[in-house]
Amino acid sequence: MNIDEARVRFHHLRKRNDGVSSAELDRIWSCLDTVPAMNILGRWKGQGFATGHGLYQRLAAIRWFGKTFNSVTDAKPLICYGENGELFSNVALGGGEASLWNIEFRGEVTATMVYDGRPDLDHFKRVDDTTLMGIMNGKSELVLHNGQHFYFLLERV
Repeated sequence: MNIDEARVRFHHLRKRNDGVSSAELDRIWSCLDTVPAMNILGRWKGQGFATGHGLYQRLAAIRWFGKTFNSVTDAKPLICYGENGELFSNVALGGGEASLWNIEFRGEVTATMVYDGRPDLDHFKRVDDTTLMGIMNGKSELVLHNGQHFYFLLERV
């Protein structure tokens, strides 16, 4: 699969509500370009892929909106909708906030969000000018579900 085919397949899979294969998402990931941490600053709307991972439903339950990267030292991983529709950074659930680093994952250095209070990382690759693919990685019980990572996307707001 080349990068153009990976982008088309990515956008097709993002529309599916079930039956998305982690193996296929891994193949797409391997074709995408890395992205430096400084290039992803801003507000992003998030969406999980329906791979059967437990975080997919959990993020819906907490009304997850996405992430905000104000700077490499000021990242907000869990921007959620409040009761009245306002957006807020859910620091209690996230165990604090986060920072951005360029970290090696699967043999490539790419933008990675490091959580302040959890042993978790979100790695990012560029799909196109307004879309990132993310893979959650780490040691917490939330991250690996039956040996599979959580896959998600971010779209620039």
